[in-house]
Amino acid sequence: MKIYLWIILIISFDIKSDISIKELDLKEVFKSGRSLISLDNGLHYLEEELDIQNTLFIGVHGSDSEGYEWIYPLITLDSKQNLMSFFRYNDNLCPNRAYEILFSEINSLLDQNKNIDKVVLMGHSYGAMIIAMFSETWINEVPLTLHAVAGPLTGPIPSEFRLGLFNKICNYSAPKFTRDNVNLFQWRTIKELDGAFNNLDYDPQIIEVEGSTVTRLPKTYNGRRLGHNWSISWVADQIKK
Repeated sequence: MKIYLWIILIISFDIKSDISIKELDLKEVFKSGRSLISLDNGLHYLEEELDIQNTLFIGVHGSDSEGYEWIYPLITLDSKQNLMSFFRYNDNLCPNRAYEILFSEINSLLDQNKNIDKVVLMGHSYGAMIIAMFSETWINEVPLTLHAVAGPLTGPIPSEFRLGLFNKICNYSAPKFTRDNVNLFQWRTIKELDGAFNNLDYDPQIIEVEGSTVTRLPKTYNGRRLGHNWSISWVADQIKK
């Protein structure tokens, strides 16, 4: 895995809408994934804003994502009440920096859209690290739900030395608690079946966060091994129930 370095990123706080969720195609997931991940850095609406939408949903991808793993979850979780969005960021950023950018964009959006009375963030892998940071820092009156899926919340470096270096460079510390208006769900894959973690001598998903809810995913999903990328689809099915 990479050692994540600080990189200056210049963004606009205008919410973009370069792709519609209606254009995402389950029969062409790789093509749809390329369209999704080719978005410019920043927060993107995947559909038109409507008065009926009261929940802001934001998907946050992982490192080196090809986008295809998000197509089924985004389509599955779309509803009349959800304003579906996707946060694209430079995955060479430290999680702290990406978190700061997303935090600013969400606050800007909530100032502009008074219909939103709930925010839901779903982060996968490295994206789960980013969204989990909100658990301690969210001070907005709007309640926040966090879904950290297959997230190496202890830090994404497979050795004590590199983990220490990552924490020093990025000033990263794992979350320890959730605020009163925050619900954090940790969705953990089975380490041995997860291609991102199975070579590690520890499970980077295991960390105690006071007030969080932890679910260990099963071994299979729709007859297939439930690994790293399939985890988002399985979680989307559980949320939709």
